[in-house]
Amino acid sequence: MSGIIEQKKQIVSDLAEKFRNSKSAVLVDYRGLDVAEVTELRNQLREAGVEYKVHKNTMIRRAAAEVELSDLDEVLQGPTAIAFHTDDAVAPAKILNNFAKDHEDLEIKGGVVEGQVATLEQIKELANLPNYEGLVSMFLSVLQAPIRNFAYATQAIADQKEEESA
Repeated sequence: MSGIIEQKKQIVSDLAEKFRNSKSAVLVDYRGLDVAEVTELRNQLREAGVEYKVHKNTMIRRAAAEVELSDLDEVLQGPTAIAFHTDDAVAPAKILNNFAKDHEDLEIKGGVVEGQVATLEQIKELANLPNYEGLVSMFLSVLQAPIRNFAYATQAIADQKEEESA
């Protein structure tokens, strides 16, 4: 009996550690999905480096309380699976949101982003953001814009002077 209790304590501490170390965690209700759909979802998440596991709500509640995320208690009804990612806050939300659009049985309940409890609406907003590489690309294009505009202006002046001299 004490071995089972020790296993449960270990699961709770592992979950609490994942909540602490993850950029985001998304909680979903997967009822109604068949085996093929769950397998497809797990494959998509695995390819993106997202850890996806089903846990008992009591274990999740205890882990959430340990890391002061007790507001998660209100979404812990029915079967719950959690998708964690340690590096990319957008990936779990994006994959689960896109999957939920095609499969009505998957329901996003809420989550945790950067250590703060997030509502369903916030998770959906996060899912609509581009991933890390997309954000870096946008940022770099913003940084390059002034240089590019300066180059165009310099070229226009050079072309104008050339026309005047000809």
